[in-house]
Amino acid sequence: MNYTSQKSLTYNPSLTRNIGNKALTIISALFAIISVLPLILVISYVLIKGGSYINLDTLILEPEPPGDDLLSAGGIGPAITGTFIMAVIASIISIPVGVGGGIYLAEYSKSGKFAKFIRFGSNVLAGVPSIIAGVFIYAIIVSTKILFGSMFSGIAGGISLSILMLPTIIKTTDEALKLVPNDMRRAAFGVGASKFTMITNITLPAAFSSISTGVLLALARAAGETAPLIFTALFSRYYITSFDDLFYEMGSLSVLIYNFALEPYEAQNQLAWAASFILVVVLLSLNILSRWIGTLGSFSKNKV
Repeated sequence: MNYTSQKSLTYNPSLTRNIGNKALTIISALFAIISVLPLILVISYVLIKGGSYINLDTLILEPEPPGDDLLSAGGIGPAITGTFIMAVIASIISIPVGVGGGIYLAEYSKSGKFAKFIRFGSNVLAGVPSIIAGVFIYAIIVSTKILFGSMFSGIAGGISLSILMLPTIIKTTDEALKLVPNDMRRAAFGVGASKFTMITNITLPAAFSSISTGVLLALARAAGETAPLIFTALFSRYYITSFDDLFYEMGSLSVLIYNFALEPYEAQNQLAWAASFILVVVLLSLNILSRWIGTLGSFSKNKV
């Protein structure tokens, strides 16, 4: 029997299976383009419209009382500063706790019942709407005035954002440490290193790029949240001038967009567009930076 004549390995585009494969490839590519098209359109519209209102005064001045002249509308400087400060407060709280929790799950508890409970809790927390975190901090801190008698404050806002960052950091650290080869751990123990030394000198540096990627993604999510800040930090039109101002209302880009977009004045609407531009640029930069750090980690692993 001559199989060569019946089953040729040469690609034949006229075969039904090849035509079907090409058609499904084209349909898949079309749906992929459609799925990212809204993102491209939204980002492009915000960058074009919001970018047209960006100038030095807009970036550094305080917003003025409502009016209909952009020249008297002031700027978004306090909101930019407030967003940065609350992101720093959230990072100070969530990064040590999140990385520590991830280390415990990956290096100590591993597949125990308590570890499974923590992982389940992290997954549930990641799916909780952000407004719930805001209401929780409102009930614990704002309404009780537990922070030296203050109610709405930048610190309360930072704490609410840290709750949103925690699950991402815990899961990223856990998964990143589990990807470190066990041979590296055995080699460290083989030369007499303690577990603490092995974690701090071997596994954590090896997983640093992946953990950093998770931290930046969590920070990007927190920086764009609005609902939790309405319940915790509220909003202020003024710059903070001292440490005590952290215990009072604080402005942020997301809440400024929410407030000023509802104003009936064109000038405030334009400031909302300018704040949207800054917020989108910040979020895009954080996401691109996280991808770049992740690429560096992959490159280092390939070199090893």
